[in-house]
Amino acid sequence: MSDEFAFLDALRAIATHPAAAELADDTAVLEVAAGRLVLTSDTMVEGVHYRPHDPADAIGWKLAAVNLSDLAAKGATPIGCLLNYALSGDAEWDRAFLAGLDQALTRFAMPLLGGDTVAMPSGAPRSLTLAAIGTAPARVPLRTGARPGDALWVTGQIGGAGFGPDGAPRDLTRYLRPQPRLAEGRAIAPLATAMMDISDGLLIDARRMAEASGIALAIDLDAVPLALPGLDAIEAATAGDDYELLFTLPAGTTPPVAATRIGAARAGAGLTLMASGAPIPLPDRLGYRHGG
Repeated sequence: MSDEFAFLDALRAIATHPAAAELADDTAVLEVAAGRLVLTSDTMVEGVHYRPHDPADAIGWKLAAVNLSDLAAKGATPIGCLLNYALSGDAEWDRAFLAGLDQALTRFAMPLLGGDTVAMPSGAPRSLTLAAIGTAPARVPLRTGARPGDALWVTGQIGGAGFGPDGAPRDLTRYLRPQPRLAEGRAIAPLATAMMDISDGLLIDARRMAEASGIALAIDLDAVPLALPGLDAIEAATAGDDYELLFTLPAGTTPPVAATRIGAARAGAGLTLMASGAPIPLPDRLGYRHGG
């Protein structure tokens, strides 16, 4: 399947939505009801976003899941996606990748509409891109809307996908098969003043929300829901790959889904941490930084 035409033939088995037109064109024409479209795109590069020995089917799943997580953070419902794929030269790997991708697209009802394939030089790392499209209600919570007095909440648990001292993910399933919080995002969106997903680490993403909203965020590390017993809160909060939803609600508002209050928004700027009732300094590393 390293041949482009063979890969496209296999891809047609996934791209069954009418808008894909059996991948016979360079575009997809998608009819949508009146409303807002939410568009996002993520790229995964071998050796940067995943380990070279990670299973190919898990990479297919994860590429879909990270895009779906961005849609979830806007309360959006997926309606389609486009795949840009660098042929690996390994037919078995390509086939397994497609199987995992198909599992995620089927599970979360996001049809494949088209995309592009390229051939990479021999020995080059794989590079895989998916662009996802969703529809959202009239009110879309951006990361810019948090206000002083809002409470800061997070879904799920934090730190399970992070790497332990042995250099392996603490919870392999969480690392390889993240679960985008689409239903939770749709429920939260009408109430949230700001929302984003946690991809690079709770602390670094919280600081991004604070900067975007022009406020300060204070996080109580003792309140952060940890994925595993005995996990260090700082290690968990800087680990990344959680794909949970971080959001703010007006004071006194109860979230409509299971979530944990971990802090509050205040006037000012930046991120502050508390533990055992006292302020603590920020760690040198808040999470994953693109480009270093």
